[in-house]
Amino acid sequence: MGELRLGDDVDDFCIKCKRLTNHSVLSIVNGKAAKVRCRTCYHEQDFRDGVAPPSKKDLKKAELFQAVLSSIPAAGAAVADGGDPGAAATAPAGEAAPKKSARKSK
Repeated sequence: MGELRLGDDVDDFCIKCKRLTNHSVLSIVNGKAAKVRCRTCYHEQDFRDGVAPPSKKDLKKAELFQAVLSSIPAAGAAVADGGDPGAAATAPAGEAAPKKSARKSK
């Protein structure tokens, strides 16, 4: 395919339709499409080159995951202190772990 021109059709991800649709080129910068208009819903947007933006749900999950990871002390710190890294998670030898109660089946 040759050089892009105004009005040419390109495939791009539409954020309103939430799918890959045909778009018309509205503006060109440095030989690449800059603004496009969806030919289905007529929404104008920046050209994304067919890449869908990450969902807000995925971004929130990643943020929460990083917060949890940052709150956990490094495993190397416990080993450097001479302690056992799994010692905090286990009960002392004299105490038995509480037993789970059995559920009655109906």
